[in-house]
Amino acid sequence: MEDFSEFAAPETTCRVRNVPVNKNVTLKIISFSPRKVAENPVIIFVPGWISLMSGWKEVLIEMSRDFTIHYVETREKISSTVSGKVHYQVEDFARDISSLVDFFRLKDRDFILYGSSLGSTTIVDSCRFLTRQPLCMVLIGVNAVFYIPKFWQCVMRLFPPRLYLVFKPIIKWYLRNFRLDVQSDQAQYEKYCLNIDTADPWKLKKAALAFVRYAIWDRLPDIKIPALLISASKDEIHDLQNIRRISALMSNSTNIDLETNSNTHSAAMVVEMRKFVKKID
Repeated sequence: MEDFSEFAAPETTCRVRNVPVNKNVTLKIISFSPRKVAENPVIIFVPGWISLMSGWKEVLIEMSRDFTIHYVETREKISSTVSGKVHYQVEDFARDISSLVDFFRLKDRDFILYGSSLGSTTIVDSCRFLTRQPLCMVLIGVNAVFYIPKFWQCVMRLFPPRLYLVFKPIIKWYLRNFRLDVQSDQAQYEKYCLNIDTADPWKLKKAALAFVRYAIWDRLPDIKIPALLISASKDEIHDLQNIRRISALMSNSTNIDLETNSNTHSAAMVVEMRKFVKKID
């Protein structure tokens, strides 16, 4: 049995479940329950595309001190079980979140949807499918669109996933030299390299191609759920101006800049969440 205690505060109970979200997809869910039950809302934690739990260690340890957490390994992760014809559109990820809210029998305003990057975007998209409303959403590096250069789109379409091993060093080189501010945040680059090394290339290709034409701009004004948007101005992957535009379109949102991707993956993130929850609870 896997041991996730290193990602939790002392005396936290950890439980691993494989939860079916539809007839073709089963997701791995890691739940953390603090020893002393608090009255805080439950957190559905949706990490970013192919991201690993190790990148969220500091956040999870701090968060699990007084919050019950259901950490979701989304359908593009190597841990998901898929059968038959499975799609990887953002809408499919969003429906998975709605299914999990139902699975855990969460009540209105008794839970928080907490996500990063793709996880944040799917949380926003899930609002149209939810049968119960969260107390709030915490959205780190949320995207309204996904930018994939034409060159990489062509590469993904032309080359089979079995050649992923050949392309991994090229992808890392591209990120280091053209997409990340390594001088400001070396840890982000190292984290992304680990994510790339452990990704499922078959699911990765399907998901990346599915995201190319996605946009959520027109649905943002309809979302009234309180939302804390976290940006990192030195993180070149998650466009600061886009996040500000998203915040402006969501009438019940607050935007905070934590400067670096590493800060958004630190205990400081949980401090900001606690402050936000106190204002609206």
